[in-house]
Amino acid sequence: MSPDYRIHDTSEIITPALVVFREILDENIRKMIAIAGDPARLRPHCKTHKTREVVRLELESGITKHKTATVAEAEMLAEAGVGDILLAYNPVGPNIARCIEFRKRFPDVRFSVTADHELPLEQLSEAASDAGQQIDVLLDVDTGQHRTGLPVGPRALALYGRIVELPGVEPGGLHIYDGHQRQQSRADRTAAIEPEWRRVMSFRREVLQRGWPVPAIVAGATASFPVYALKDVPGLQFSPGTCVFQDTGYSECFPDLDFTPAAVLLTRVISRPTPDRVTLDLGYKAVASDPPAGRRVCFPELPQAKAVLQNEEHLVLETPEADRYQPGDELIAIPTHICPTSALHREILVVTHGRLTDRWTVVARDRRLSV
Repeated sequence: MSPDYRIHDTSEIITPALVVFREILDENIRKMIAIAGDPARLRPHCKTHKTREVVRLELESGITKHKTATVAEAEMLAEAGVGDILLAYNPVGPNIARCIEFRKRFPDVRFSVTADHELPLEQLSEAASDAGQQIDVLLDVDTGQHRTGLPVGPRALALYGRIVELPGVEPGGLHIYDGHQRQQSRADRTAAIEPEWRRVMSFRREVLQRGWPVPAIVAGATASFPVYALKDVPGLQFSPGTCVFQDTGYSECFPDLDFTPAAVLLTRVISRPTPDRVTLDLGYKAVASDPPAGRRVCFPELPQAKAVLQNEEHLVLETPEADRYQPGDELIAIPTHICPTSALHREILVVTHGRLTDRWTVVARDRRLSV
């Protein structure tokens, strides 16, 4: 059944607006927990929503561990009450000092970061030691994406040894992100992940044989976490992100993931330039432009409409149904990629049972809050 994206009164909503339907969001969180089998196994990534309110909903559902890509997101999580935060982004430059400041500002938070190179690790160690702080560090493992991380092997083992030896840091385990595993079928995705997983497990055994602890293995993303959910390894955690809001990109690429888009864009017709064209106030300042032009949004009411032109504040649709619409009429658009779309909006309008009930600030869209 198609989701109900009706809003009873839109008269006060300035468009384009990012709207979240609360019932769908709640159901997506419930499904995420059901796949994991236990909320204690989840460490969801907050990059998709960047809001305190979604974090609090997850906390209320028993999800106590969270993951972030920026120090600002980590601060937002801590302020929302999260007590275990992983900054899954190798800190370098000024971010090393920010991590130390974060540790001082939130001493009751278990805070960890990732590393894949000796130099910033040693800089972090020195900064933490000088400040009398301790930070957990997870070895960032490259399983084939070649974006960050080290492949398992002698160099990775040596770096893990440095994490064990250096003052001011403690070994936190392994971090595995496999965003390159985008096979459409679950079976093909599983088949691609398994060989890499076996190599990681062999590496883990080698680390443990050295007498070094591996407290956690943080693995996967939205597409792959159902595969890891079938594993039974001490300390294994999963990091879905997109699925709380979901988008058409993930729905089309991964049909086995039973999540529904909860975040949509409300847009209005501003012009009817030709008999078969409708122009909306939905430029690429309001929706992520990393998908190819013409494929950045879809319209449930106009599934065959073709996006023929998009500028900063305009989106032109070509459709034989254009005569149904006049300036001021509204449409619901579902983003292809919701994560960067969220960061384009200062607030989220929350609709519950068809009525506007709340406004959530997208706090962590900023690179810096106070730390």
